[in-house]
Amino acid sequence: MTTNKQLNRLENFSISFFAIALGLAGFTLLLQKSEMILKFNLHLSTLFLNITLIIFILISLIYLFKFLIKTNSIIEEFTHPVKMSFFPLIAKVLIVLSIIFIERSVITSKYLWLLGAILQLIFTFVIVSAWMRHPKFNIIHITPAWFIPVVGSILLPIVGVKHFNPLFSWFFFSIGLVFWLVLFILFMNRVIFHNPVEEKLLPTFFILFAPPAIGFISYIKLVGELDAFAKILYFLSLFLFLLILFQFKMFLKIKFYLSWWAYSFPLAAMGTATLLMYHLTKLSFFSYLAYFILGFLTIMMILLTIKTLLGIFKKELCVKD
Repeated sequence: MTTNKQLNRLENFSISFFAIALGLAGFTLLLQKSEMILKFNLHLSTLFLNITLIIFILISLIYLFKFLIKTNSIIEEFTHPVKMSFFPLIAKVLIVLSIIFIERSVITSKYLWLLGAILQLIFTFVIVSAWMRHPKFNIIHITPAWFIPVVGSILLPIVGVKHFNPLFSWFFFSIGLVFWLVLFILFMNRVIFHNPVEEKLLPTFFILFAPPAIGFISYIKLVGELDAFAKILYFLSLFLFLLILFQFKMFLKIKFYLSWWAYSFPLAAMGTATLLMYHLTKLSFFSYLAYFILGFLTIMMILLTIKTLLGIFKKELCVKD
């Protein structure tokens, strides 16, 4: 009986668990940049890098085990109109780790970037092909999580310009930017003219301000200056960030789901973009905003960790949807 229960929990071990690793990686990156730009001397980024690596490896091993004994369950996830978008989270974690490691080991960063780029490109081709051919997709299936498979490419130039010819980074940046605009328009059509997004997926609204924030950082790395387009990307991200915060009453009503981890990485992206904006402009406003986002994200990480551990202890996670 116990074995059957354990197998059922393994079968329901969702691909979205990788959002935990991505959130931790994003938080680690924000801590690292805060230590560099805001002159923090706590050296917490090293601690959280180790935690991130442990959690990422653990989740990967569990999911690999699931692949070996519950292959059909993974196929069902990969053909699901919402869950399939979470598979490229694996590539995102590798890419963010490559950004973190650029300050520690260039060769490690390069290999992490290369593996992340390959996986990102494969997932992009496979999932966009599924979007083009799949007969089951409906407008109500689209959420900001749909940004993950393609728009994630916009992350790659951040350190890609240091590892390979910048043209490769422009290739990925172009994919991410254009598909973000397309999917953003589709999503706005969905939320304005169709049924509301179900409660479980409401936390994915935070993903809305991540692409322009990341796009801002990547664009700066590509062109090397704070020009008009860079300002458009940053301030659009800032507007969307404030717009989402304005909906705080909606988020307070949501019970805990694993999708809460969608709060983490976008906040880290916004915080990192704001630190870069402060570094480029030296305006105190951006340093205060960066402190606010760092504090907000720190509280969220504590809350998410407690909620997740309680969910595991009470066996509320890894259950059938």
